Amino acid sequence: MTQRNSLAPSSRASRTVSWRVRVALVLLLLAAVATLIVTNTLLTDRFTTNTRQRVEVRLALYSGNLLSELRRNAIVPQLLSRDPALIGALNSSDFSTSTQRLISFVDEIGAASLMLLDRDGRAVAATDRNKLGSAHRPEPFFVNALRSNETVFTVLRREAGGYTFTYSRRVESQSTVLGVIVVEVDLAKFERAWAGISDAVLVTNSEGVIILATEPRWRGQTEAEALNVEPPNSAIQRAIQATADWTALPADAYVQGEAVMRMDSRIPFRGWKIVSFTTYDSVRERVNGVLALEIMGFAILFALAFYALSRKTAVRAALFQRESVELRALNARLQREIAERERVQKTLAVAEQTLAQSSKLAALGEMSAAVSHELNQPLAAMKTYLAGARLLLKRNRPDEAVTAFQRIDDLIERMGAITRQLKSYARKGGDALAPIEMGESLASSLAMMEPQLKARKVRITRHLPPDRVRVLGDRVRVEQVIVNLLRNALDATQAVRDPEIEIILAAGETATLTVRDNGHGIENLESLFEPFYTTKKPGEGVGLGLAISSGIVAELGGRLTARNAEGGGAVFEMQLPILGDETNTQAAE
Repeated sequence: MTQRNSLAPSSRASRTVSWRVRVALVLLLLAAVATLIVTNTLLTDRFTTNTRQRVEVRLALYSGNLLSELRRNAIVPQLLSRDPALIGALNSSDFSTSTQRLISFVDEIGAASLMLLDRDGRAVAATDRNKLGSAHRPEPFFVNALRSNETVFTVLRREAGGYTFTYSRRVESQSTVLGVIVVEVDLAKFERAWAGISDAVLVTNSEGVIILATEPRWRGQTEAEALNVEPPNSAIQRAIQATADWTALPADAYVQGEAVMRMDSRIPFRGWKIVSFTTYDSVRERVNGVLALEIMGFAILFALAFYALSRKTAVRAALFQRESVELRALNARLQREIAERERVQKTLAVAEQTLAQSSKLAALGEMSAAVSHELNQPLAAMKTYLAGARLLLKRNRPDEAVTAFQRIDDLIERMGAITRQLKSYARKGGDALAPIEMGESLASSLAMMEPQLKARKVRITRHLPPDRVRVLGDRVRVEQVIVNLLRNALDATQAVRDPEIEIILAAGETATLTVRDNGHGIENLESLFEPFYTTKKPGEGVGLGLAISSGIVAELGGRLTARNAEGGGAVFEMQLPILGDETNTQAAE
């Protein structure tokens, strides 16, 4: 009787502890499930937004490349139509050297092919010798070119599939039409380049017909027709995927039965539009990596809990001196938890690789910000020249408009040079240096800033020495620094009633260029040359101009300093090693 009473409290305590443990495990399980659901929702939205932003940047680059290629080839027919050799060949009907002359232009221009047609539409010279003697009289690019005084752009669909893009212009001599020059633009290279990425890309014309696409079978169809080209069971696959994949988002479209993200952008050329389809695989991989880490943490907690339970069970079994089937089951469960922990450790390694990829993408974002900052100035100048050229064309002054287009072409070359310089800045390397005349670089920089200076009506005062001031460096990078200093001075004088900018070029032990303004001065001189430091409002600057400029001057062996003037305003000084006669001779050798 005594023994029965002594065992009863122990039994009740055991049941109480077991009930509390069960409740704790259930609460822990519910917390784990809730954490995974919330994490999945938040990270999916965040990573999807980041993916959309990267796709937008990629579409902007694609659109810019297409537009640059089209504009670069648009000026070629106008130049070739004035070539004396081609005009003389059409007048004399002697085309023995015409084909070779066109071939010599191909590599320099970068066009797909060139073709010279006589007034009857017969190909008398062509870079593709298979086209010699072919008749093109009924072709739209020939007929429209004869009817127009301007360059004609034509899109023709090939019988074998795909499209041909051409610029054509008639060749005249003394108001007599001699023939037509045809330039074929190679846009298929962009299709080949896009095929190397995971996204599906297409370009439509103003009528919505696909003219360029990574999927060849899409060409000649509308976007809706192209997306409907999928296997009959795609609807079933789509339903299964939406049910099974709990990280999926509402899809923008379906390509071959797979949910994709759709992004489009307008190309400022004849109503063209570029569209990109991106899968959610990258989003799912990144989200699943974080979820794997959380699952690993909860798995460790559960493993520790089960380990504690197993230990308690072992003590209880030793206390009561009996083997329990439950104890053996707990031991087996513990072995499974250990195996699960090893699997989670492997998942952790995959997650670390994902985080490393995220760091690379962050570095790419910083480089994209630098490229955007350095290209803003040439783009603003190009916009001004384009507006002037449009006005000249309306006033029937094509010769002056050609001059404006030539300035735009120079700006495009400058943008390419700036891009190459940014790449060299990233790898801490530089190109070969050459003697530079600082007065010429200053004049070129002022010409670049001419539209902004005229719009603000800023008084510019220049003090130049009578002799030439020469340094050893890269002209593009030096002009890049001067433009950044002028632009900072222009921004500093926005709130000033009578803005003034004083530029002083002096030659002594060093070549010194001083830019002084009458603005409000500099508040924080210590952080002025740090990357991403700016006093401008959000959206007006990223704080990279002075940082890049300081790095450029340092690489050239000089120094860029800043201070506040005594009478107000800021003073920037760029000091570079001056180039003497002996140094100039060595550089020339």
